[in-house]
Amino acid sequence: MTQTIAPRVRTLVLLLLAACGLLLTTAGPASAHAALTGSDPQQGVVVDKAPDQVSLTFSEKVALSNDSLRVLDPKGKAVQEGKPFEVSGTTYAVKLHSGLPDGTYTVTYQVVSADSHPVAGAFTFSIGAPSTTSVSVSGDTAGGGVVGWLYGFGRYMSYAGFIVLVGGAAFVLGCWQRGAGVRPMQRLVVGGWLTLTASTLLLLLLRGSYTGSGKVGDVFDLDLLGNVLQTKAGAALVSRLLLLAAAALFISVLFGAYDKREDEEKRDLTFGLAIGGTVVAAGLAASWAMAEHASVGLQAGIAMPVDVVHLLAVAAWLGGLTALLVALYRSEAPIESAAVRRFSQVAFGSVVALVATGVYQSWRQLGSWSAFTGTRYGQLLLVKIGLVALLVGIAFISRRWTAQLADTVVQRGKRAQQKERVGASASGSGSGKSASASGSGRSKGAAGSKGSGSKGAESKGAGAKGAGSNGSGDPKRAAQLARQQAAMDSARQKRTRDADPHRFGLRRSVLAEAGVAVVLLAVTTVLTQTEPGRTEEDAKAAKAASSSSSSSSAAGSGAVTLDMSFDTAGTDGKGVVTVDFDPARVGGNEMHVYVQRPNGRAFDIPEVKVALTLEAKKIGPLAVTPDRIATGHWSASNVQIPMAGDWKVAVTVRTSDIDQTTVSKNAQIG
Repeated sequence: MTQTIAPRVRTLVLLLLAACGLLLTTAGPASAHAALTGSDPQQGVVVDKAPDQVSLTFSEKVALSNDSLRVLDPKGKAVQEGKPFEVSGTTYAVKLHSGLPDGTYTVTYQVVSADSHPVAGAFTFSIGAPSTTSVSVSGDTAGGGVVGWLYGFGRYMSYAGFIVLVGGAAFVLGCWQRGAGVRPMQRLVVGGWLTLTASTLLLLLLRGSYTGSGKVGDVFDLDLLGNVLQTKAGAALVSRLLLLAAAALFISVLFGAYDKREDEEKRDLTFGLAIGGTVVAAGLAASWAMAEHASVGLQAGIAMPVDVVHLLAVAAWLGGLTALLVALYRSEAPIESAAVRRFSQVAFGSVVALVATGVYQSWRQLGSWSAFTGTRYGQLLLVKIGLVALLVGIAFISRRWTAQLADTVVQRGKRAQQKERVGASASGSGSGKSASASGSGRSKGAAGSKGSGSKGAESKGAGAKGAGSNGSGDPKRAAQLARQQAAMDSARQKRTRDADPHRFGLRRSVLAEAGVAVVLLAVTTVLTQTEPGRTEEDAKAAKAASSSSSSSSAAGSGAVTLDMSFDTAGTDGKGVVTVDFDPARVGGNEMHVYVQRPNGRAFDIPEVKVALTLEAKKIGPLAVTPDRIATGHWSASNVQIPMAGDWKVAVTVRTSDIDQTTVSKNAQIG
C-alpha cells in the first residue's frame, strides 16, 4: 500500500507546484496600492499654450527617482528639465523646457508606492494640435519580465519558508516534543530557515531592478543595492535577515540541547524557547507588515499588528500541518495520538484568529460589497475564502480520523501489555524445563564412560568452532548483521504503522490539506501584489469625476473647471475638490467650490480656502475665502483676477481640527 501511495504523493506535489507556477506567471506586472488619479495637463487634452510643468496626482504618497517622470516630444526626445519634485500631498511634477513646439507629447512615469510596489504608466497630451509620434511605451511596465517573475517567485518562497520554519518549530515545541529528536522533523525546520534566508537575499538583490529598469543585468548593481538599503522595503529585508540569525540560535537549541534534557529541565527550557520563539516569529512577521499593504492607507496603526497576528496564525496552522504530514509519512517512530489532538486544538485557534483578522483586512482593503466582484483584488479574495473553507472542511475530516486513531492506539496498547505478560509467563516456564533437562543430561554424562567424556569434549570444540564461523569473531560481519536486523525491524514497524486504517485515513486527509494549502499560499502571494479594491474604486471614481469636469469645461463657454484629488492622511481624509470659475476672464468672476467623497457624495468638511498665484508675473498669492452654501458646496462672488495668464489655483482642504492638505492646479484665465 505504501508503494502505491508514494507515486501519488509525488504526482500531487508536481501538479500543485505547476498550478502555483501558473498563478505566479499569469499574475503579470504588480498592480500596487498607489494609482494615478489625475494629471495636469489631463490625458488626451489639447492645450493652446505649452505648460511650464507636468504634474501627476496619485492615490497615496510615492517615492521618486531622477527618472520617475519623463516627458517626450513627438520624436522621442526628453523635454523635462531637472529632477521631479513634490508639489503638495500626493501631487508630483517635473519642469519642462520653454518654447515647446506644437505636437503630441508623451508622459511616462515609474514610481514606487508607499507599500513597496512599483507603479508605471504613460499618457499623452497635445500642444496646439495633435500630431503623429514615434514614442512607444508598450514595454514600460513595472514589475514585469524575468526580474518580475523571479521577484514573485522569491516572495512565494519567502512566505513558504516562514510558514514551515515558524509552524514546524511551534509543532515540535507545543505538540510533539519527541519530534525534536526526529531527523526528518529537523530537516523540515532547517529547510524552512534556509528557504526564507535564501529568498530574502534574492529579494534584496532583485529589488533595485524590480522597481527600476527591470533588467537582469542590474541585479548585481551595487549602486542600486545601496539605494534599496535606504528604502522602507530594503530596511524590512535587512531586519528579516538579522532576525533569521536569532532564529538560527533558536533552532540549534531546539534540536540540540533541548532533546537531551530531562523532563523537569525540559519544562523550564520549553518556557524560555516559547517566549523567545514567539518574539522572533512576531518580528519576522512584522518585516512584511511594516513594508506592504498594512503599512499604508486606512488605520495603519491597527492594521500592522492585525497583519502580524494573521501571518502567525497562518504559520501555526499550515506550518504545523506540514510538520504533521512529515511525521506521518517520514518519521520511523509513530506520532502519538495526543500530539495530533494538541495540534488539532492549535489549528482550531489559528482558524478563529484567521477569520477575525481576515474580516478586518477585507473591510479595510475593499470598503464595499461591490468591490468583491468589481475588482481583481476582490475576486482573488473570494478565491482565497473558498480555499480556506475547503481547508476547514478537510480539517474536520482529519479531526474525525484523529478521534478514531486515539481509540485504536489505546486498544492496541492494552493488547500489547497482555502479550507481554503472556510472553513473560511462557518464558519462565520454558526456562524451568530447560534447566531440568540440562541437569539430567549432566547426570547421564557423569555416569558414562571415559570414551563418552572425550566425545563430549570433542563436540564442545566443534561447537566453538562453528560459533566462530557464524561471525562472533568477525566485527565486520557482526556490524552487517546488526544493520540488517535494524532494517528488518524498521520495515516491520513501518508495515505495522501503515496497516492501521485510521492512521492511513489521517495521512490521506492531511495530504489533501497540504495540497490545498500550497495553492492557497500561491493565491495569497498574488493577492499581496494586487491593488486593493478600495484604492481601485477610488481611482476609478476620481478619473470619472475628472473626465466629467473636463467635459463640462469644454462644453461651457468661457468657464473653467478644475478637479483635484486630495488626501489629508487622517481618518476619512480622501476626496475630490472641484473649483469652477465663470466666466474665467480678467475682472470679476463667480467661483464655486465642491468637495465630494471618492464615491461622488457630498463631503461635509469644516473649512476650504483658495489662493491664486500668477507665477510668471510674480503676482499673488491672492487669498479667497468662500462662503459655505450647503454640504460640500462653497461659493465666492466677484473674485477679481487682475491679469490674463496661467494662474495657479491652490485649494486648502481641512477635514478635521488637525488634518488638512493643499492641492493645486493651473488654469488659463483670460
